[in-house]
Order: sequence, then C-alpha cells, then structure tokens
Amino acid sequence: MVRFNVRLLKQANDFLYTLDLKTKEKVLLNIKIAQEKNDPILLKKISETIWEFRTSYMKKEIRLFAFWDKRNNQNTLVVATHGIIKKSRKTPKREIKRAENIRIHYYERNK
Repeated sequence: MVRFNVRLLKQANDFLYTLDLKTKEKVLLNIKIAQEKNDPILLKKISETIWEFRTSYMKKEIRLFAFWDKRNNQNTLVVATHGIIKKSRKTPKREIKRAENIRIHYYERNK
C-alpha cells in the first residue's frame, strides 16, 4: 500500500538524468520502497521541514531532498526538490537551505 505520492520537481529530475542508468534505477526503486514502508534508512528527516531519500549504491551516497505537502486531505504528497552525491559524512547545510528555499517558492507558486 502506497503511503504517499512523490512529485519530482525539475531540479530533482535534472539531477536524476545526470546519474547512470543503474544508479537512477536504484534511486527510483528506493523511493518506491519508501512509499510502501516506513524505513528511516530510505527516507529520513534532516531538518524541521526537509527530508531526504537516501540511496547507497556502488560506493556512492545519493541524496534526494524533499518535503511533505499535506494541503490536500485526499493524498499526501512528498515533493523532491533536488539531489546530490554526498562527498562527506555530513549533509552540507547549504543543500538543506537550498531545499528549504525551493520549498518556500513551491508554496508561493502553488497557493
């Protein structure tokens, strides 16, 4: 059973197209699994409003930043903002801030 729907914004989609086919497929598979079960290894809260889809594949740590849009009482939507391949253990604060800014603009455009 799908717990939420996922929408990829342009920057998230653009990021996925930079990945090789197998890596992209793994990221999309992990998103699908996260939709069906509560697994903090695949979807983790990293700030007050920002979450990340997490994929470890071929010694790469891929992160797709996202936030929840619960305005529609019918469907819960997770909106993916953009992605990175992590270079260190900590998620860069600038990437979290970037996701927060995209979230603000999303709500301004979709009132």
